[in-house]
Amino acid sequence: MSTAPVAQVLNFVEMVACQEGSIVSRQITKAETGNVTLFAFDAGQALSEHTAPFDALAHVLEGSAEVSISGQLFTVESGQAIVMPADQPHALKANQPFKMLLTMIRA
Repeated sequence: MSTAPVAQVLNFVEMVACQEGSIVSRQITKAETGNVTLFAFDAGQALSEHTAPFDALAHVLEGSAEVSISGQLFTVESGQAIVMPADQPHALKANQPFKMLLTMIRA
């Protein structure tokens, strides 16, 4: 299944809003070879440790988060990105309201 992108200018920061006590997501595109999803986390919200069979790139649009990859802790802030390698356990926690663009690469 594939969602064909439409030629347009997108303002990612405005496309998803932080909601109190929640994590919000919005899919931008999805294809067999990968997908792109926007996320907004309220302060303190987290994704528990998990693994994925594919590499992913998390690009921070606003705020900051702590990202743990194979036990190593990173702080990632607005304008920065981090690669989460395939098959390595990782987790994420928002230090403050936080928005990111997640690109999953399947091929």
